[in-house]
Amino acid sequence: MRIVLRFLFFSILTFFFIGFFIKNYQNNQILAEKIIGSTVLFLVIFFLPIFLYHRWKGKDIKDYTLTKENYNRMKEIGEKKNKK
Repeated sequence: MRIVLRFLFFSILTFFFIGFFIKNYQNNQILAEKIIGSTVLFLVIFFLPIFLYHRWKGKDIKDYTLTKENYNRMKEIGEKKNKK
């Protein structure tokens, strides 16, 4: 999975640079805007969900949300630090 994510990330960067290169040096605005726009679309629709799935796989969402238990636990930790 890590190799796939790296490949997708570097291909996205490459297409961004190609789009900006065409826009700045070859003065083909329409083609450059299409390349940049499709790269952003690919980034949002494909890369971001795969990346988030990879990073959150095997983790419990309750550890990262603010529930009453987590709030009380953080409050107790803060009180212990203040007493020291």
